[in-house]
Amino acid sequence: MKAKLGYLLAGTIAGAINGLLGAGGGMILVPLLTMICCIDEKRVFSTSVAIILPICLVSLSISPGLADLPWKEAWPYLLGAVPGGIMAGIFAKKIPVKWLHRGLGLLIIYGGIQYLC
Repeated sequence: MKAKLGYLLAGTIAGAINGLLGAGGGMILVPLLTMICCIDEKRVFSTSVAIILPICLVSLSISPGLADLPWKEAWPYLLGAVPGGIMAGIFAKKIPVKWLHRGLGLLIIYGGIQYLC
């Protein structure tokens, strides 16, 4: 029962962050899944991706400006994201989990500082 509440809490927080900010749910999911749900560190990143995809689709489907989505501006990023995602999937298996966590932490800190300044 406690594990199910942890999953529910982690999903609710990630969904709220993603819905409010348009992104960021995946960044918060990794620490939540590790601390609250006790998911193995080797599986936490792939689990986060599996969770965040449906969350993004839900956020997109209820977006107030769904008809006005800036696809023209988004396509170059989407085209770059495919090879980037493939490379990350291949190389992530070779990078120690400790360094993946540190990299994610640095990205979160960097993003936070950028938003504050």
